[in-house]
Amino acid sequence: MAKNFETMMTELESIVNKLDNDQVSLEESIELYEKGVALSKACQEQLVQAEKKINQLSSAEEAE
Repeated sequence: MAKNFETMMTELESIVNKLDNDQVSLEESIELYEKGVALSKACQEQLVQAEKKINQLSSAEEAE
């Protein structure tokens, strides 16, 4: 099941906080970074889809 935008953003914030911690190993940092990049892309995709939906709704309302 796909995560919602807010959940992914919370998870991304958690990753950023962990990466800011000097106690994280190099290997863990790389894993966290990879996960963060994937979450960032997923969030961006959801924002693009939301923008398209809003534009469609606005266009439909203007046509009425």
